Amino acid sequence: MTKKLKVCTIGGGSSYTPELIEGFIKRYDTLPVSDIWLADIKEGQEKLNIVGALAKRMVEAAKLPINIHLTLNIDEALKDADFVTTQIRVGFLDARELDETIPLKHGLLGQETNGAGGLFKALRTIPVILDIAKKIEKLCPNAFFINFTNPSGMVTEALMKYSNLNKRRIIGLCNVPIHLEKTVAKVLKIDEKKLRIDFAGLNHLVYGLNVYVEGKNFTKETIEILADLDPETQDDISVKNVVAVPYTKEFMKALGVLVCPYHNYYYHSDEMLKEDLEEFAKKNVRSQAVKKIEKALFETYANKDLNIKPKELEQRGGAYYSDAACRLINSIYNDSCDIQPVDTLNNGTIADIDPQSVVEVSSVITKDGPRPINVGRLPVAIRGLVVSLKCFETLTVEAAVEGNYSKALLALSINPLTPNEQTAKAVVDELFAAHKKYLPRFFEKK
Repeated sequence: MTKKLKVCTIGGGSSYTPELIEGFIKRYDTLPVSDIWLADIKEGQEKLNIVGALAKRMVEAAKLPINIHLTLNIDEALKDADFVTTQIRVGFLDARELDETIPLKHGLLGQETNGAGGLFKALRTIPVILDIAKKIEKLCPNAFFINFTNPSGMVTEALMKYSNLNKRRIIGLCNVPIHLEKTVAKVLKIDEKKLRIDFAGLNHLVYGLNVYVEGKNFTKETIEILADLDPETQDDISVKNVVAVPYTKEFMKALGVLVCPYHNYYYHSDEMLKEDLEEFAKKNVRSQAVKKIEKALFETYANKDLNIKPKELEQRGGAYYSDAACRLINSIYNDSCDIQPVDTLNNGTIADIDPQSVVEVSSVITKDGPRPINVGRLPVAIRGLVVSLKCFETLTVEAAVEGNYSKALLALSINPLTPNEQTAKAVVDELFAAHKKYLPRFFEKK
């Protein structure tokens, strides 16, 4: 008798869940999932019920023997799970709105995973994720823990350093590399299967070091093609939640590697800040826009005649997150040994980064977890920025685990997006006051 294959998704009421269900449905022949448990907290019950009902209709329409379970009991969902995925948002979109708007009041970029927003999302999220890890240790110690809760790199690093889980079975995931793969394939007008990109860097700061088309190195030609795109086309292929900013041909060719949309925050900081401030003035920062998108999405999900993932989900900004997770789980289950970009323990893969840190890098995916492909030293053109951001990430993780205000302040102060320590302190103090409910470690009596 074939062993049942159980997947537990924590944050099951997320608007991304239909994409996750679609991913399991279309891979059922090679990934015969028998039970999918969608777990959430009481505050997310209404959304869980709506998205869970849609998930059941999708499975029924596909005529597959997949059981969908909805629960507020995370222990029940975790028990004997083979794979655990997390897609949580501590504080919901209201917290994200504070992360974005408070820095902008001080003339600092406001973005949910970069700079001050990324810092505070990590501070709120890491303790919760570590509590989930403790439950996994007891209830499904052999499960693969696949995290795509942002900021994924920092959350994954916290799990590596401060949980007792098997490090090979902790894997962080992001939609940026898969989006870049699809973008390049579209621009080159080729089938994605003929393309391979060697990725290296950090979560939301990952670079495409090499591009291969049918085994031939096509990096230089790809950069030249991307450099010649008109601004309208560049905007069309950008991710939905990051404003497209054109790069000069000279810069792209000199850099010699592919950038991801989040690099705009570092290479075009002034333009991105100007754009954010304009949206802030109109009360239309990304979190405010997402609230409207999510409201419309869940109204669509509630339609009892709907039994597929709606096209509108692509506007949410995290397209391909869940599909990347299903692709990864499928490769682990089948010991495919294909190559995928994941967040995993560096362990010498990138020579410029501490071995115990987490990096985002192309890896061979096996039944025992990812085996990162050695990179060596990063090109000098990108090395400094990556190392600088890694220092910020390391301090952020330490601050979250220790409840250490000073380290949180230092982390933001050394972040490349922060102009000076005085601005960092003003922003940090206001965000701590705003998020006090979700930061108990920082307010406990030491």
